[in-house]
Amino acid sequence: MNKILLHACCGICSGYPISHLKELGFEPVVFFFNPNIQPYDEYQKRLNAQKLVCKHFDVELIVPEYNSEIFEQAILGLEAQPEGGMRCQKCFELRLDLTAQKALELDIDKFSTSIVISPHKNYKIISQIGQNIAKKYNVEYLDIDFKKKDGFLKTNNISKELEIYRQNYCGCRFSQR
Repeated sequence: MNKILLHACCGICSGYPISHLKELGFEPVVFFFNPNIQPYDEYQKRLNAQKLVCKHFDVELIVPEYNSEIFEQAILGLEAQPEGGMRCQKCFELRLDLTAQKALELDIDKFSTSIVISPHKNYKIISQIGQNIAKKYNVEYLDIDFKKKDGFLKTNNISKELEIYRQNYCGCRFSQR
């Protein structure tokens, strides 16, 4: 089977990417690495939603130990940056870098992310980060803009159908402002 490690930022955003990757002939393995999500009870709500989505699509879910300190170190000095700025780019780099490392560890030669499905995220920036990390680790970043072809609408419909938790901010304490 053609495995791909899909970094999932949340259950809402991952529904359509999982189904689309399956349609393309991939066997997605979901990697829920999100040390940016704060507070911890919010992280748990999003993780529980992700578990429901993975169960629905019958895909494996990998969840590393939660450690928000990794995020805090990665964005040190960028706390005052606006939403969508350098702080967010460092957050994307952190999560995609560890996703690529995990793909190598699992002997999976491709990775992608559900983050790009959000109309609030800059696809070009995330794509470039993914491509750079792919070169760094000699793995393939599957560059799909999941929001195309009504992907954002489709993923929202999946989340409504599954009645999963819907968050109202990106995840970090700064995006709560």
